[in-house]
Amino acid sequence: MKKFVLLMLIVMMGAMVLVGCTGEEETELGNVKETEKTSNSDVDFSKMLQVKGSDTIVNLGQRWAESFMEKHSEANVAVTGGGSGTGVAALINGTADIAMASRAMKDKEIEQAKDNNIEAKEFVVARDGIAVVVSNDNPVSELSMSDLKKIFTGEVTNWKEFGGNDADITIYSRDSSSGTFVFFQELVLDEEEYAKHAMLMPSTVGIVEGIKQDVNGIGYIGLGYLTDEIKAVGVKKDDASKGVLPSLKTVNDDSYPISRPLFFYVAGEPKGVVAMFMEFIMSTEGQAIVEDLGFIPVK
Repeated sequence: MKKFVLLMLIVMMGAMVLVGCTGEEETELGNVKETEKTSNSDVDFSKMLQVKGSDTIVNLGQRWAESFMEKHSEANVAVTGGGSGTGVAALINGTADIAMASRAMKDKEIEQAKDNNIEAKEFVVARDGIAVVVSNDNPVSELSMSDLKKIFTGEVTNWKEFGGNDADITIYSRDSSSGTFVFFQELVLDEEEYAKHAMLMPSTVGIVEGIKQDVNGIGYIGLGYLTDEIKAVGVKKDDASKGVLPSLKTVNDDSYPISRPLFFYVAGEPKGVVAMFMEFIMSTEGQAIVEDLGFIPVK
């Protein structure tokens, strides 16, 4: 009888061990399935990912989108410019998944987003140097920060004051919806107003085209838009300093005085395809595109 009871106990214990092992295997398999669900099933590729904002970043954003869609053929990403303010407004009103901005969101914009139950999450995706550009035929090759302030506020209006031709200075600026407009005004103009005769251009390309055709023109553009068809001037931090030309090296080592971070803003913690897109942007491949287009990688 005792042997029978002992045998039954051994059988029962063995069964419990088997059940325990089976349950553990099911849990592990369940976890694997859950992981697969998170990485695949939860991503809704049917929805067009809308990325809007800064004209400075728009070409970079489009290259990111093209490369991302090559890796994920089921993804749909639309990238449009219009200025940092336009992108931030689109994020606030829910018509953009990501806002591209060449300046930080303003306090009032953050509050407007919160009023719409949107917690804007900030990502620095690249860095940029702002090149001050003139015609290749303009003899001026260096300007100080104080010179630039005098020019862009309209305090000085003739190139001869800076060693150039006896000719009126034509100012090409971005319009007020541009993050570059705001950044340049804050850093270079010490928040003073632009000259009333400044021509406000709707895009960076407009500034480049204007400078190419105007020997007396001056403007500012993102480093990624600099070509050999126009000339960047060396910028001096003060009158005693040497002029420094904008480049990947001089922006990285902070020797060039006009540089800034570039931002992506997302409504809350990135999820689904937005998270996948952001991961790609910050990857080695994504940051290689940053450098390829003349901007400065952050990783």
